[in-house]
Amino acid sequence: MSVAETRGMGTSTQSKNTNAYNRQNWESAEFPILCETCLGPNPYVRMTKEHYGKECKICERPFTVFRWCPGAGMRFKKTEVCQTCAKLKNVCQTCLLDLQYGLPTQVRDAALGMTEEMPTGIINREYYTQNQEAALNEGLDVGTNGVGGAGGAGGGAISTKGHELLKKLARTTPYYKRNRAQICSFWVKGECKRGAECPYRHEMPEHKPDDPLSKQNMKDRYYGTSDPVAEKMMKRANKIPTLEPPVDKSIVSLFIGGVEEPFVTKKDLQDYFYQFGEIRTINILKKQKAAFVHFTSRDACEKAAASATNRLILKGRKLKVLWGRAQGQRADKGGGGGTAQNDPATMAALPMADAPFMPPPPPGMAMAGGPGGPGGRGGGRGGRGGAPGGRGRGAPGGYYPSMDPHRMGARSAHPIKGAHERQ
Repeated sequence: MSVAETRGMGTSTQSKNTNAYNRQNWESAEFPILCETCLGPNPYVRMTKEHYGKECKICERPFTVFRWCPGAGMRFKKTEVCQTCAKLKNVCQTCLLDLQYGLPTQVRDAALGMTEEMPTGIINREYYTQNQEAALNEGLDVGTNGVGGAGGAGGGAISTKGHELLKKLARTTPYYKRNRAQICSFWVKGECKRGAECPYRHEMPEHKPDDPLSKQNMKDRYYGTSDPVAEKMMKRANKIPTLEPPVDKSIVSLFIGGVEEPFVTKKDLQDYFYQFGEIRTINILKKQKAAFVHFTSRDACEKAAASATNRLILKGRKLKVLWGRAQGQRADKGGGGGTAQNDPATMAALPMADAPFMPPPPPGMAMAGGPGGPGGRGGGRGGRGGAPGGRGRGAPGGYYPSMDPHRMGARSAHPIKGAHERQ
């Protein structure tokens, strides 16, 4: 054997060992980490699996790529990042949205007050990813954000208000519209000749070329920096109306609008609101389709108001939540009589008490105490005498429609002189 052959064998052996060493850091998986939207509505979805098919878009390590079609008329989708990067951020391997709320990581981290600690450099990122993957294999709590399955954000306490904000922004159902086929660029130019056989959509794009939403980047989505979708959602979050607690600390009741039996019952309200604290009573107003929930403490009432405002849905029905009013608060601040209802929405829901319709009295009968003719009270045609400014004598008591002798079956409450005399 020649020296060249010996050197060649040594070189190939050394190269093989190096390749085998590098392959130890490659990722192999049996099933992807996906959200319900990317997986699709088909329960019998079929996937293709390719070991070490592509590099991860974040850590640039080869990983197992899965490819599938979510449903009819939808485009084929595939995993974009490895499972280690997905677990560190608790995101989907395809859309890179949070698995718990379905929101961009920038929105989630801003709401929960989390800071980014994951390195972005090539060498530090690879070293960090390997250590985190080893910790995950040992079952340790790792990750910079730790939402869902991992640990806390750098040991800091997660804000409860942040979770409530994320619940308001999160979608309650999968958004399958996101899986539609891409827009055909040839059709936009007027050059597509495939017709109905074209696998792409034949419609104009919703966003203009200069729109920030048309320029999205996977790394910006993953690291939560300069994400146009996240910035749009954060602007919308600032416009969400909040329910400020009243100054009066004695108010410990909430008004719940839209309560209609048998769809939403008293037990449904009790099962939902008992988690915030002890409940004193629950009053159901059937006519007004509303209810009042009275707590024993102000803290429990404030927690319930903060959690249920703009997001209370029971049995598929969205309910309105408002603060109650103090029992001694007057409805008319100008000095009118009567107390106010427990909530302004109840006052709007209550029917107005209209005055009963009184038809005009028949000829020969006047209303007692009513306006008379010119110059005085009761000086109409039914009164006697009646000098100007004096009192005439009409029907005793008052006039009611049932006292009209010309109506069929009517009976007079008081005998009226001349009412039953034959003509």
